[in-house]
Amino acid sequence: MRHLLAAATVACLMVVKGEAQDGPYRFAKEIAIGGEGGWDYLSIDPAAHRLYVSHATHIVVVDTQAGKVVGDIPDTPGVHGFAIAADLGRGFSSNGRENKVGIVDLKTLKLVQKVDTGENPDAILYEPARKEVYAFNGRGKSATVIDAQSGKVVATVPLEGKPESGQADSKAGKVYVNMEDLNAIKVIDTATHKVTNTWPIAPGEAATGMAFDAANNRLFIGCDNKLMLMVDSTNGKMLYSVPVGAGVDSTWFDPTNKLVFTSDGESGTVTVAREESPTLLKVLQTLKTRPGARTMALDPTTHTIYLAATDYEPQPASSRTRPKPVAGTFRVLVYQTK
Repeated sequence: MRHLLAAATVACLMVVKGEAQDGPYRFAKEIAIGGEGGWDYLSIDPAAHRLYVSHATHIVVVDTQAGKVVGDIPDTPGVHGFAIAADLGRGFSSNGRENKVGIVDLKTLKLVQKVDTGENPDAILYEPARKEVYAFNGRGKSATVIDAQSGKVVATVPLEGKPESGQADSKAGKVYVNMEDLNAIKVIDTATHKVTNTWPIAPGEAATGMAFDAANNRLFIGCDNKLMLMVDSTNGKMLYSVPVGAGVDSTWFDPTNKLVFTSDGESGTVTVAREESPTLLKVLQTLKTRPGARTMALDPTTHTIYLAATDYEPQPASSRTRPKPVAGTFRVLVYQTK
């Protein structure tokens, strides 16, 4: 996932707490995290009321009911994501800087073991039918498949490019992967651990976020060229697209309300669209958040969305230097339905 705020964002740094434009979502509160360093994916365990926030070399654990930090998972150098296997009581961190996946006991938050992967594991997911974890290796151009119970690597799947995010379709026995540099989706057969299809995503480019509607066999793809795509997961056909903000990173689907979300970090917005039918999307709201709030998680039971954000020191709009975060301002922004 993207770690840097684009220069175009800098001019928006005076934006204060987000307020919703007309639509179903509004700003609710902030949860202070603090500390320094970059961040990436947010993951949620709805039944346990836990939000996991990757943060440089550790993962911050938030109680979503209390709205406060309740734990910490250390020793995750360059962590990108955290996949939750609630049925096994385990979590899996993709530690990009050490080319490993950390296996964590969710009850104690203690490390069980580490598993070697390809270079720079980034996105990570749990496939519950076969109880396997897929770590998508950005620089390794592959996926490392791990038996979630034994911790053993069962396969390495070559992907020919940079994987960005994925979704598991347990009913179909497939894992779908956005290939950011190939403008395509790779389809992995979970039984054979082989790529069976490569689908182009035109008119989309540089896809990042991916969400999945299992009931209707629909993938939702957030693209860097300000588009969200609706794709048929049975054949790769592009069915519909809607405009979204700049700097798309994360994409989520709420199956109850049929809403699809993209977090648009450069624009400082979340695009909220509704799946009107299996062939039609409609944008309902452009929710103002914070510049740089690019990663997001959705709690499907409460329909709450969470975004990670920090403040940045003001810079001239013409500056090409990397904006500097303001120490201690890292936090999670919470948005709820009205």
